[in-house]
Amino acid sequence: MKKLMYFTALVAVTVFFSCDKGGDDVDPKTQLNELTGDLTTRTLTADKKWLLKGQVFVRNGQVLTIEPGTVIFGDKRTRGALIIDKGGKIEANGTAEKPIVFTSNQEQGIRDRGDWGGLVIVGRANCNQNEPAIEGITPPVVFGTFQNTANDNESSGTLRYVRVEFAGIELTPNNETNSITMGGVGRGTVMEYCMVSFGGDDGFEWFGGTVNGKHLISFCTWDDDFDVDYGWSGNVQYGIAIRYPGFADQSQSNGFETDNGPNDNDVEPYTTGVFSNITIIGPIKTGSTVSNANFAHAIDLRRRTGLSIFNSVFTGFPRGVRMNQPSVLAQYQSGRGVLANNIMVAPAPATAYNAGTGVAVADVKAYWEASNTTIDGPATDAIHQSLGINPDIFFGSRLPEQYPSAPDFRVTSGTLTTGASFTNPKFNEANRSAFFNKNATFRGAFGSTNWATGWAEFDPVDKAY
Repeated sequence: MKKLMYFTALVAVTVFFSCDKGGDDVDPKTQLNELTGDLTTRTLTADKKWLLKGQVFVRNGQVLTIEPGTVIFGDKRTRGALIIDKGGKIEANGTAEKPIVFTSNQEQGIRDRGDWGGLVIVGRANCNQNEPAIEGITPPVVFGTFQNTANDNESSGTLRYVRVEFAGIELTPNNETNSITMGGVGRGTVMEYCMVSFGGDDGFEWFGGTVNGKHLISFCTWDDDFDVDYGWSGNVQYGIAIRYPGFADQSQSNGFETDNGPNDNDVEPYTTGVFSNITIIGPIKTGSTVSNANFAHAIDLRRRTGLSIFNSVFTGFPRGVRMNQPSVLAQYQSGRGVLANNIMVAPAPATAYNAGTGVAVADVKAYWEASNTTIDGPATDAIHQSLGINPDIFFGSRLPEQYPSAPDFRVTSGTLTTGASFTNPKFNEANRSAFFNKNATFRGAFGSTNWATGWAEFDPVDKAY
C-alpha cells in the first residue's frame, strides 16, 4: 500500500500534467479523441476511441457518461488519468456483451503495468483522516468527510461491467495511483462486475467511505489486490484475485492488506468493512516455494484494522495470516473484526501464521483456528481439486490460451460447494442486511455459475482494441 500525501506535501509538485484546456481534440495520427483538463457534462460514445492526456477531471456538478462498449486509452507520455472529483459523477454502465474498457494506449504486445495513471473516484463519505489527498494528483484532490456520516449515502455514479488495465504509472516520484482508487466514496455509488489487471500498484483500494461492490476481479497486479484503509465500512461479495508468480512489489505484495490509518493511532471510524465469498489465488500453484521473495501474506492485518472476511478461500501465498500490531489482535478478540468460515491452504505449517512485534504467533493461530480451517501444504493439485478449485486458474499459459472468454471458475464439486454461513451478527448490521446474498451456499467467489464469462479479459496484452 502506497501512502497518501497531504496538501502541504503536494504544493511543491510540478503541475506539468495539469491541463486547463478542457474538452477534446482528434489526434490526426492516431484518430483518437483526446480528453484533457476539466470535463463538462458529456457522453463518450462507443463509435469513437478516446485518449486521456494528462490528469483529466470530472468536477463537482458534472457527469461523465460512457456508453457500453466504449474504449478509453490512457496516454503514457503524459501519464493520463481520470479523476472523478467530489460531487462529480461517472456513469459507466456497460454490459456483459459490451464492457467498458480503460486501457493502455501502447501497441498490442508491448502493453505493461504502469502505462497510465488509472481511475480515481473521490467522494465526501465518512473517513477517519482529516482531508487526506490522493497521492500524485495535482492540483491536490482531497476526499472524505472527517468523522461525519452525513454524506455516507452519496453517489459518485455507476461502474458496471468495467475493466481497468495497465494502470498505476508513477505520477510524481514514488507516488502511483492504483487501478481503481476510491477515496471517501459513498454507498449510493454502484460498483458491480469490475476487473483490474496488470496494475502497477494495488488492484482495488478503498480509502475510507462506505461504497459497496460485487463481482470484482484483480488479475496479475503488482502490489496488493484488495487494499482497505482509513475507516472504510462498506461491503463486498464475490471477488477473485489471481497473481502472476514473478511480479511483486518491494513493499511486499499481499492478497488483502488492510489498515485503520497511516499509523496505529486510535481513531474512528475504524476500518470495519465486510468481505464475503472471496477467492485468493497466490503465486504458488504446487509446493511451498515462491518465485519472488516480495510476495508476503494472503491476509495482512495492520494498524488497528477491524476488517471482517467470511466464506472465503486463500491459497498460493508463502504466508497466511499476519496480525501486525497488538491493536489488531485486540480488534479481533473483541469481535469488532471477524474472520470466520474461511479456508486457507498454507504452503507449510510454519508459515501459516505470522505476527508483528508485541503479538504472539500462537495467539494469531488460536484466533484463526477457532472459526476457520487451515489445510497444511505443500500445495498440490489434488488439494485444490478436493476443494473444487480448478488448478488451471492459477496464472499460466492456459489462462488466455484455453479460455478466450474466461477461465472455468465454476466450483461444482468439492469442499467449497457448501458451507457458506451468514449467521454472524455482522450480516444483520445496518447497511449490510440487505446487501449480501445470504442464499449463497458456496464458499469462495464462484458456485456453479461463471460470472466472469463474456466481459472479463485475461490476455489484455495482446487484445486488439
